[in-house]
Amino acid sequence: MTKLNPQEIKINLLSGLTVALAMVPEAIAFALVAHVSPLTGLYAAFIVALITSAFGGHPGMISGATGALAVVIVALVVTHGVEYLFATVVLMGVLQMLFAFAKLGKLIRMVPHPVMLGFVNGLAIVIFMAQFGHFKTLGAEGNQHWMSGTPLYTMLGLIALTMAIIYLLPKFTRAIPATLAGILVVAVLVAALGIETRTVGDLGSIAGGLPSFHLPDVPLNWETLRIVFPYALILAAIGLIETLLTLNLIDGMTDTRGKPDRESMAQGAANVVTGFFGGMGGCALIGQSMINVNSGAIRRLSGMATALFLLSFILFAASWIERIPLAALIGVMFVVAEQTFEWGSLQALRKIPRDDAFIVVAVTLITVLTDLAIAVLVGVMIAALVFAWQHAKRIGVAAYIDPQGWKVYELEGTLFFASTAAFQNLFTPGDDPQDVVIEFHNARVKDHSAIVAIDRLAGRYRQAGKRLHLRHLGPDCLELLEKAGDMVEVNVLEDTHYHIADPKPG
Repeated sequence: MTKLNPQEIKINLLSGLTVALAMVPEAIAFALVAHVSPLTGLYAAFIVALITSAFGGHPGMISGATGALAVVIVALVVTHGVEYLFATVVLMGVLQMLFAFAKLGKLIRMVPHPVMLGFVNGLAIVIFMAQFGHFKTLGAEGNQHWMSGTPLYTMLGLIALTMAIIYLLPKFTRAIPATLAGILVVAVLVAALGIETRTVGDLGSIAGGLPSFHLPDVPLNWETLRIVFPYALILAAIGLIETLLTLNLIDGMTDTRGKPDRESMAQGAANVVTGFFGGMGGCALIGQSMINVNSGAIRRLSGMATALFLLSFILFAASWIERIPLAALIGVMFVVAEQTFEWGSLQALRKIPRDDAFIVVAVTLITVLTDLAIAVLVGVMIAALVFAWQHAKRIGVAAYIDPQGWKVYELEGTLFFASTAAFQNLFTPGDDPQDVVIEFHNARVKDHSAIVAIDRLAGRYRQAGKRLHLRHLGPDCLELLEKAGDMVEVNVLEDTHYHIADPKPG
């Protein structure tokens, strides 16, 4: 591991401070969504960020409490209470560690690029839309309503100022991260001029002590497992999908290659610890990861600094952090959303195949309307079906009569479950001569459905009293046929030139 020079230490520490400031209101907001205390969200942010930064699969990636998990957690908390949440988070972590132990992290590499584009764009829209909740205030009657008048214009002005600083400051200096500068300038301006606007403290107090070890107060029986297991499984899946897709995204941005299984293991360990220390669990945060990477902080120090700054806020600086205007942090997240969205994909939609364009749009919309896990799974299924359909259409034959008077079908393409119907329609047993050859030199047999299709075709020729010869089957095809054994009603003879499917005697 290379040593950090003073400039890298500075960049990573300042970026860690910036990310920590941006995490505070989100952790509180996610905790409130989940119907738990703000400290439950902040403790999760601290513990998950610290462990994943120290031991995870990609330096520079930031994890913490997330909204994707909060919307699932709320049903459990409302129905069974917060102690069942802690037990669920522990089990969630165990499941994630089992996933890593089985070395299944590489499966994320199978997510097609159109699905990744849809994921990124959908998440950018979700980050953008999530900020609108801060434009609502609680009325005297207890109902939420949209801000209006001077408070609204003040907040919009401060947001615009924050965004302007973030975009313009790098043109003059990079001595301090533009995001941190935007937050500090707006905070000082509001305090100096006594501007009335919403602050972090309006969401809830972040003051507290060190998180303490606590065994979830739930009965250790099958009934408890029946309650928590479905939630733990869903949370583990959502957390891993969001984390590993974020890892893929950061890989592309930094031209590096993260370690999915190591990240999954760290994520699981972090959630086990979080559950035992009163946290709500967490996973990767794409917005904060983008802030970190765009600041040039791609070392483990940045994420660990983020966690320690969060803890210091809770222990020592709560009164100061609670004075930070929400407008400054909203402005930061608006910039993150703009930088996360793949704007080039809008123009590419007109140039890429329509199937891929449909996948991009579908995953984007499903991410916005439901959640990330469903969007990615649906996107992968659509991509798989499109792939199967396209390859199913590419099977064909070129037929001719050879010098022996045998009819030769030169098969091209892949014979698998989606192409078996088209395969059957390529042959005419009633019109063919006594001996027919299927040439497999440019074809591949891929699955059991293909074996059954060959068997059925042999049966059609058998009923017509004719012989079917299979020529130049590849080793993989022969292996499939041999494994099928008695399931296939053809006799494949080992020969260097022909593999003949003879009619059965009698």
